[in-house]
Amino acid sequence: MIETNLENLLAELPSDVKLVAVSKYHPIQDILTAYQAGQRRFAESRPQEFEAKAVQLPQDIEWHFIGHLQTNKLKMVLPFAYMVQSVDSERLLSAIDRWACGNGRKVRVLLELHVAAEESKQGFTEEEVLDILFRAESYRGIIFCGLMGMATNTDDMDTVAADFGRIRAYFDYLKDLFQELDEFRELSIGMSSDWKTALESGSTMVRIGTAIFGERVPVLRPLIQDSI
Repeated sequence: MIETNLENLLAELPSDVKLVAVSKYHPIQDILTAYQAGQRRFAESRPQEFEAKAVQLPQDIEWHFIGHLQTNKLKMVLPFAYMVQSVDSERLLSAIDRWACGNGRKVRVLLELHVAAEESKQGFTEEEVLDILFRAESYRGIIFCGLMGMATNTDDMDTVAADFGRIRAYFDYLKDLFQELDEFRELSIGMSSDWKTALESGSTMVRIGTAIFGERVPVLRPLIQDSI
């Protein structure tokens, strides 16, 4: 099923759109099945699960972190992360920068832009993103790669499209304003329920879990395998 789901998704995705397989709560064997089918880009949202999987699975996996990240959990994530998509506060951004500088690293990040109706969702306002990028040079350990966002949690696809359109418009504005940020080119919008709408809004990266792996299990099965 996983192989077929991946094949069907890739057949519909434009070649220049990156597929990030969201593997949170799914066992290592499922990730290996996707890996053996050719998928190399995976995402997790919980630091402990992220670390456990990263140390056991093949080293050529491109790991993305997409959940809320507490500053005291950076050591579980940053040594393995190709990109942290969910940078949602200046406090977190500064902590990542300090870790990166202290470890001789550069960390790729996406700034999470909040446009959804739910106040509970994390993220920056447009003004906060603008202020950070005006000071981009002060973050010596950070590579600003673009924006990440989520639409309002609704079945009304017109609302979803409007949210994605707002994120896309701001992304385009920032790319034009900060042309010196060479790697600021990723727009990570779209999940299993709304990725087709996200593509219409110019997404360069979609985060898809359920449509690949099926529904998440309520209790995480053991992460550690005898062998992989």
